[in-house]
This record gives sequence, C-alpha cells and structure tokens, in this order.
Amino acid sequence: MPNVQVYSLFTDFDINLFKGGKHYRLYDKLGSHIVEVDGVAGTYFAVWAPSAKAVSVVGNFNLWNAEKHQLNVRWDSSGIWEGFIPNIGKGEIYKYKIQSNNNDIWTEKADPFARYCEHPPNTASIIWTAEHNWKDDAWMGYRKDKNGLDKPYSVYEVHLGSWKKNAENKFLTYKEFAKDLVEYVKEMGYTHVEFMPIMEYPYDPSWGYQLTGYFAPTSRFGSPEEFKLLIDTFHQNDIGVILDWVPSHFPEDAHGLGFFDGSHLYEHPDRRKGYHTDWKSLIFNYGRNEVRAFLISNALFWLDQFHVDGLRVDAVASMLYLDYSREEGEWEPNMYGNNENLEAMSFIRELNEAVYTNFEGVQTIAEESTAFSGVSKPVAHGGLGFGMKWMMGWMHDTLQFFKKEPIYRKHHQNDLTFSMTYAFTENFMLPFSHDEVVYGKQSLVYRMPGDEWQKFANLRLLFGYMFTHPGTNLMFMGGEFGQTAEWNFQQSLDWHLLQYSVHKGVQDFVKDLNHLYRNSPGLYEKQFSPEGFQWIDYGDHENSVLTYVRKGHDEKNDLVIACNFTPVPRENYRIGNPKKGKLKEILNSDDAKYGGGGNLNEKITSSTKPAHGHKKSIVITIPPLGIVILK
Repeated sequence: MPNVQVYSLFTDFDINLFKGGKHYRLYDKLGSHIVEVDGVAGTYFAVWAPSAKAVSVVGNFNLWNAEKHQLNVRWDSSGIWEGFIPNIGKGEIYKYKIQSNNNDIWTEKADPFARYCEHPPNTASIIWTAEHNWKDDAWMGYRKDKNGLDKPYSVYEVHLGSWKKNAENKFLTYKEFAKDLVEYVKEMGYTHVEFMPIMEYPYDPSWGYQLTGYFAPTSRFGSPEEFKLLIDTFHQNDIGVILDWVPSHFPEDAHGLGFFDGSHLYEHPDRRKGYHTDWKSLIFNYGRNEVRAFLISNALFWLDQFHVDGLRVDAVASMLYLDYSREEGEWEPNMYGNNENLEAMSFIRELNEAVYTNFEGVQTIAEESTAFSGVSKPVAHGGLGFGMKWMMGWMHDTLQFFKKEPIYRKHHQNDLTFSMTYAFTENFMLPFSHDEVVYGKQSLVYRMPGDEWQKFANLRLLFGYMFTHPGTNLMFMGGEFGQTAEWNFQQSLDWHLLQYSVHKGVQDFVKDLNHLYRNSPGLYEKQFSPEGFQWIDYGDHENSVLTYVRKGHDEKNDLVIACNFTPVPRENYRIGNPKKGKLKEILNSDDAKYGGGGNLNEKITSSTKPAHGHKKSIVITIPPLGIVILK
C-alpha cells in the first residue's frame, strides 16, 4: 500500500467554484480532515500550491522526512495537492514541505486551513476536530432580534491575554474565561463582547493582528472546542460575540502564508500593492480569485463553525487606498487615475454580500478612519455593505475636547457639536478602543485635566456623553473602572484599583449606563436616524452646556440630556421642554454613589415660560462636570 493514497473531497463543481473565487466553504475541503477510506482511518490533506514541483506532508509520524508522504497534484490545473495518509489522526503535528518549480526554493509551511496550531513559539499545525455540543439554540433562534441595528449594542472590547491573569501570573484558559469573563460582562450589562484577534498568531507584541493560523483559535488559552464553549456560554447568557478579523495584511514569518509555494501566492506580487511598510507585513492579492475565496471562506468559517455574531474588520482604510501610508512614487494609480484600490473594494463588497446572504442576525463592522463614502450602505445602493463603521472622527474630536482645561472649553464646543453634522451619514459605532490607551497616549482617566475628583468626574461625563450620543458604542477593557496606567498587553488589568471608591464609582456608573441604554428605546431604536436626535441648545458656549433629546418610536420613551463640561455647577438652569408632562431624573453622574458631589434633581417642575423655541421649560441643576438624563 502506498504511503499516500489517491483520494479527494473535491468535486468538479468545487474546483470550478474555487477557480472562480466563489467557493465560500473551502474549510470543508482544504486542510486536514480525519476520514475513513476503505475501512482504514487516516487523514486527508489538501493544500493549494500551484507553483510547486512537489509537496509532502512532514511530521513526527515520518520523522519530518519529505520523501515519505508526497501528495498528488490534481489534473485539473487547480494547483491543489492532495492525498489520504492512513493511520494518522487527531493530535498529530504536521507541516507541508514544498519544492518550488524553481528547484532551489524549498518552503516548510504550516497549513493555511489548520484548525489547531502548536503553542507559540512552536509553529506546526495539528490535525484536529473540535467536537462541541452547542447549547445556544435559543440565542441563535432570536439573535436577529438582539443583534439588529435598532437594538442596543454596547460592546466590551477584550484582549484575552491581559484581561486577567491567574495566581501564577499566567494566562487564563478559555474555560476560565467562560466563568469569570462571562459573569463580568453580564454583570456590567454589556450586550456584546469583542475579542481582539484570537486566530493563531506567533508574536505577542502584535496583539494578535499578525495572523498565521486564520482558521485556528490560538492555543495560548486552550483548544478549539474550549473556545466554542466560551462562545456558547456567552450566548447562553444573552451576550453576542464579535471577533476582530484581519483580511488587510499578514506577517512574513517563514511558516506563514508569505511566499507560500515559492511564489507570491497569497500576497500581491507588486510590492507597491503587496507590502505594508508601517507593519512590515504582506498585503493579500484581492484580485486573485482563489485568495478571495480563502478570505471569504475564513469569515464564514467563524460565523458557521463557531456561531460568532459579528466581525469587526481591521484596517479597512489600508485596504481601500493604494496610497495608504505611501509617499509619492511608492504607489500606482488605478485605471481611472485615482487612489482607490478597486480590487479591494470589490472584495469587500463580495465579502459583505456573502456574510449577510448566508447568515441571519450578524453584523460586520468596519474600522475605517477616512471620509470614504458609503461604508455602511448596502452594496445594492453602491456602498461597501458593512453593518456599521467606527466613528473615528468623533472619537478623536471628543478626546481632544476633554483633555482641555475646562476654562478653555467654551472656545472649542464645536469640537463636540460638529459630529452631529455627519452623524447619520453612516451607521456609526462610537469607539474608545485599545488604540486610545497605548503608545504614550495615557489612559482615558489620565487624559482628563484637573485634580483626582475632576479627572473622574470628567471620565463619567465622557461615558455618559458617549452613551447618549447617536450610534452604538464600544469600550476597551479597563476604561470601565478608570484604569490609570496605559494598557500593557503583558500584564493583567489593575483590578486592585476597585478597592478605591473613585474607581468603583466609575464602574458602577458604566454598569448603570449599560442597563439604562438597554432599557431605553429612545437611545437605540433610532440610533442611526436623524429622527432619533434633537438639539435643545448647542449654543451655550459661555457655560459649556449642551442639551438635547434622544427619541424612540414612542415619544413617551424620549429622554432629555443635559451636559455641563465645566467644574462650576449650573444651578437654576432653564432649558426648553419639548414634550408635555413632568420630567424626572433617571441618571446623574454626580450621584454620590458614583463618587460625585450629590447635586441631584429630586423634583423637577415644568414652567409655562418659553425657552429654546419651546412653549414650556424646566429649571434644573446641572452638576459640575456632570451629565443629567431626564425622562
């Protein structure tokens, strides 16, 4: 019996789809699959390597000898090498040893479709099946009602390696996260959790954004089935799971996708389109059909096999522009003479159409930092087809405003109000992400001016303003309790800070904000529509006060919000009352239980005195550096 038997999982139809870039379930065919052939158990291998002269599977089972198990090339010019190796199965480590048509080039590669990888720094792939008995039928059944654009969407962004460490200062496991992290996210009231990339990556300081195992959850925290358990547990607690996904670039590590078969297989061969100087990484060739099929299959893999509820797509701007981070002469215009990457745009549209066609109740979210038009508009309407887009301009302008001393804020109030001129041009998510608390930017609370009291009052005001601004929101771990140090991926968050009342107060305030958001249709039913927002007054620069209304479908759910961006309390402050009926205070960031001074509005009376274009008005106290929410 030959060491490698002729066997295939591919049909002619599969091959035609693959060549055309339309095979979106390549993970069912390529990679390693435990099968039985003629009554003998073993593993089928298939790898795309069209420039190869020979491809072998090597591992401990054959002493890494490339002559022992050579795969067979298919006859259909697909470039796929395949074969069945009997008597090897789950847990065996392996790589592909590839001899290029240029005999001088040999590569030894991890499997691009591996479901499990060795723990870094080891780099081999592992034959694996991730069996899991899913218990999230209820969630999957009503997910579309929880995950819609007119539903509350408050995201807790997590880097698993540094959220919390165990007593020995080592990583928690997926199983431990399924207890500790799920309990915490649920208690805090977030609707979703977002994981920074968990696909296998070799280099910890990349935070996971330099992937080598696109189909494998990192082995740092456990096995693939244990990662499924984590997602399942979130779902059983009514919490959606979003994964960071990186189709924009990949590292040059020897075992990775780069120069895979001795040719530029996955990366664009032109360095002007195929290399990121910023990240020292390679860029996918979005014009190559098989590469598009690889990436779209990967996106659908996580939605299909792991029941993921959304993908946050990293670095979209770098994909859209040929001149991204390039000087003149380092890029070539497209056929129309401009800087748009037409192949990448086409890929993104196809990706989003495939996601929304094949899965109900999911979202794709673009991290896109430019004024590119139509990012979250449907493909049928000329857009890129994402469900949401990060509102990077709002984030930048807001943090710039908040770091100013309050005495100067009256001159910069337009930094806050400007966002409303474009807030409804996209379906915006408001992000305070990991990128805002690294590289010398300081933590959010330490960006705030003033003494300790003012810093924490500012932070509570910042979060209250975010939750009441139109759009969904995202908060990076640690921000919710006022972590004082910059984020360090190598160590746990500073959970000990919660013994101090100012930190516990911020955490309690964020918890109450989340629960208020989830229970207030006025904050989410029209969060992407101009009908959901109305200014009462944006012109009181002297007092640095903003007042506005958030609206849902039923006006009884309308909320009136007042923000004071100075440390001077605004007592007997009159604002127009746009609705009939009495108002009551339902949240105040200056409440003593949050660490504030206790300037509350226990009783609000309505007056027939007109104000701000309304026939009636109310008089309230807006606390120093505080936000008041009335219903």
